[in-house]
Amino acid sequence: MAIRDADIEAEPGFGSDRNFVTALARGLEVLRCFRPNEYSLSNSDIAQRTGLPKPTVTRLTHTLRQLDYLVHVEATGHYRLGPGVLQLGYGVLAGIDVADRAAAIMREVQREGPNQNATVALGERHRFKMIYTAVHRSTADVSLTLNVGARLPLFHSAMGRAALCAMPAAERNRILDAATAEGREDMDLVRRNLARAAEEYAAHGYCSSFGEWRPEISGIAVPVVSLNGDRIYALNVGAPSFLITPEELHEAYGPRLVAAGRTLSDVPGKG
Repeated sequence: MAIRDADIEAEPGFGSDRNFVTALARGLEVLRCFRPNEYSLSNSDIAQRTGLPKPTVTRLTHTLRQLDYLVHVEATGHYRLGPGVLQLGYGVLAGIDVADRAAAIMREVQREGPNQNATVALGERHRFKMIYTAVHRSTADVSLTLNVGARLPLFHSAMGRAALCAMPAAERNRILDAATAEGREDMDLVRRNLARAAEEYAAHGYCSSFGEWRPEISGIAVPVVSLNGDRIYALNVGAPSFLITPEELHEAYGPRLVAAGRTLSDVPGKG
């Protein structure tokens, strides 16, 4: 779906926020246009993906080029991501101490689990998505191929539900209200599913999603709270649905995942 100017203005609370810098938001949307395995994009490509007028895109790409966030490819007239973006990305990852601490635990959960097709990943919320920040997968012939930077739906993935269940109620309600205002989801269904996820989390310490995001994917996830308490992540175990059963995820991986979440968080776990 193209991102229109109105979509940017419609971010929760931004429409009436005089401190919100629309030009900055548009520049970031340009950078988010680039997808995995894409080398370069033209101004027309970017305009189509963002829904912004081409003259606006031309000014934005020119500015981002001057700041080294984009590089102009003279032979084609296209743009590719520049070293400035890499510096930002590595700076963010370097600041996520939990990713470093999670690496060994993720390996342990994956290697000691009974199903070698399972993948373990750590993610953090961005708007209505969960973004993978670390992944550990098996060397099995068949496993999930999601990599760092992969985006999962916040409301339909186990990872997203786990993060939502661990949030303060006010923050969770703000996100739900914003999604309702955008009208992109069946929010009555989302709220019912989230209520069931909250019950599951209270009972077991994790949330599940069996084919609700994609029919071919099953997974469970636990929330992870950063050491200073200001960021909520989620740790999941997932596999192709035809290679793992809900019972195996519940019985074999549920306790392992809850223990891993407790180890990585600075708050007592549930379960």
